[in-house]
Amino acid sequence: MDICSHIDHTLLKPFATKQDLARVCAEAREMGFASVCVNPCNVAFVAAQLRGSAVKTCSVVGFPFGTHTLAAKLTETAGALADGAEEIDMVINVGRLLEGDEAAVRAEVQALADLCHASNAILKVIIETCYLNETQIAAMCRIVSETGADFIKTSTGYGTRGASADDIRLFKKYLTGPVKIKASGGIRSAADAQMYLSLGCERLGTSSGVAIARELAAQA
Repeated sequence: MDICSHIDHTLLKPFATKQDLARVCAEAREMGFASVCVNPCNVAFVAAQLRGSAVKTCSVVGFPFGTHTLAAKLTETAGALADGAEEIDMVINVGRLLEGDEAAVRAEVQALADLCHASNAILKVIIETCYLNETQIAAMCRIVSETGADFIKTSTGYGTRGASADDIRLFKKYLTGPVKIKASGGIRSAADAQMYLSLGCERLGTSSGVAIARELAAQA
């Protein structure tokens, strides 16, 4: 299994410099990662660095809390797409979901899915599983499936925990249609990566991609 091709190489620290971003892009190209995932202000630079490679440019939206208004999320998404993002990882408004306002969450996922797909971009929906019970995870699986979003994603990495195997099992239980799964948060070793891929994940979000790649090479 080519694990590296499933990794979204992630740099979301607020103090990331262009030197840091250039290094991460070079690592992604060298190791064949799926994408480089950065904050919106860094998308144009990263897209230029990755031009001519198979590595995609990914931007987060509404990150890390999901509390932006829908108008702000749409503006942020449109700007990232214009700057060269091919993939968008959006954070839902978790508070709205917890208070039972599924309609509001569905509306924002649908709006961003439509905007991304109009630009042939992929939308990944971060639901922050650490705050949700099974009923709420099931609701998000239904919303992601019905809106046509491309991925459901576990975590921002800024919550009380990252991904878990139980999260992935619940996704597999409740998702319908072609929705793919991205695990993110706490994936730091080759064993972690192999476990999540074996459970059915298509993408892994991690800032430890280089360490994982080197560990895999040492095992070969």
